[in-house]
Amino acid sequence: MENNPSVMVNQIPSEPAVKRYKFLWRVFLISNFAIGAYMFAQAGKRDRRKKKSEVPGEVASVSDAVTAPAQEEPVVSPPVARPVVELQPIPEDQQREIFKWILEERRKLKPHNREEKKRIDEEKAILKEYIRSESVPSI
Repeated sequence: MENNPSVMVNQIPSEPAVKRYKFLWRVFLISNFAIGAYMFAQAGKRDRRKKKSEVPGEVASVSDAVTAPAQEEPVVSPPVARPVVELQPIPEDQQREIFKWILEERRKLKPHNREEKKRIDEEKAILKEYIRSESVPSI
């Protein structure tokens, strides 16, 4: 066993292992990230499929048949009637102000195609008629 300096130099790598296999490390990390993202997406799809496939009526009937006797009837509460709140009519001056504001907002819109531009122009024409008329339709 000789201590030959030429043999020792050949055994020491000239670059660190990380730098030598830089491409392989990148491929390994990217593939792990891609596999993780794929698994995460598949888990979400599975959950959504389960929610869509569950039918509430069937699930309730199966659980009732297993746990509850057949003689029970569900308790039905009468519908609660809400009192109708009548709002006071909006004065014509305020209605005109509202129509003017809507018209200003319509003027700010930028149409993306001809159909949308035509629809906006029709709405603006109707609003102008309401503003100019002597009697304003009730809101």
